[in-house]
Amino acid sequence: MRWLGAFLVLSGAAFLLGDYHNDVYRKMLLWVTLALGYNFLFGICGQVSFSHFAFYGIGAYSVVILLFQLHVPLPLAILLGVAVCIVVALAVAIPATRLEGFYLALATLALAQLFVVLLNEGGDITGGTGGIANYRLPAMLGLQIRGPWYTGVIVFLLLLTLWVLVKLDRSWFGRACRAVRDNPEAAAAMGIDVARTRVAAFTLTSALAGVAGMVYAFVDNTVNPPIFGLENAFLLLFMVIVGGSGRHAGAVIGAVLLFLLPFWLSPLVGHHHVLVFGVLMLAAILLQPKGLIGLWDQCRHRFSR
Repeated sequence: MRWLGAFLVLSGAAFLLGDYHNDVYRKMLLWVTLALGYNFLFGICGQVSFSHFAFYGIGAYSVVILLFQLHVPLPLAILLGVAVCIVVALAVAIPATRLEGFYLALATLALAQLFVVLLNEGGDITGGTGGIANYRLPAMLGLQIRGPWYTGVIVFLLLLTLWVLVKLDRSWFGRACRAVRDNPEAAAAMGIDVARTRVAAFTLTSALAGVAGMVYAFVDNTVNPPIFGLENAFLLLFMVIVGGSGRHAGAVIGAVLLFLLPFWLSPLVGHHHVLVFGVLMLAAILLQPKGLIGLWDQCRHRFSR
């Protein structure tokens, strides 16, 4: 019932917003969805990866190319898009997740940059630097899903992603991921296959990012390379750190705050909002290493006493 209630509240909010605020709301929900997946990879499994946003782009471009250039039916395009994300994730994960820390970060950073280059040089397939635009989501079961109704699709994806990750976190797999994060050698001594656990976590979260990308593709009905650049990959990392890595609630708080902060700062400080944004993020990391969710835990502990 709680999940149904959350779905009704979050979806219903879209019908109370105008077109502009509904657009902002949809994109914020997608950022929260991405942050939840990245939090599992970074905060729970301990893998520093900068390719998460690249898989977001792979999902978006895959479904658009399959639908409007290859004319594949929508259900099959979705399945094939997920398959593409899984195959690419495995191709990256099997060699890359054997690396640790700085080296893994560099490998995935190179992948993210290579993906943007391929988009820019993709010609008619990817639309080059201009991307692909002016398309519409095909009808599903004879229904055209537009506006606030499409926000319901995004809410469903967010809650489904959260449900899957919470279930995994509470399972033996989640415990294995935390063990690998804290001490890979001790985890291996306890019988955990460290490499396989890392590959599974990387592939799962990359596939979830790809599905989110497919949904994003029909928010603005356009996809282009700058959307999936490195700037957003770093922002996603900051969201998880500022909110509180390893905690699902922390990922939600960090994503909402850092996504909305530029909208609040721009009217106050103009084009200097980027500098203020950076200072605030740095202060949050230095003053509250456990993230904002850690600050909430401290306040709750004090009041409970």
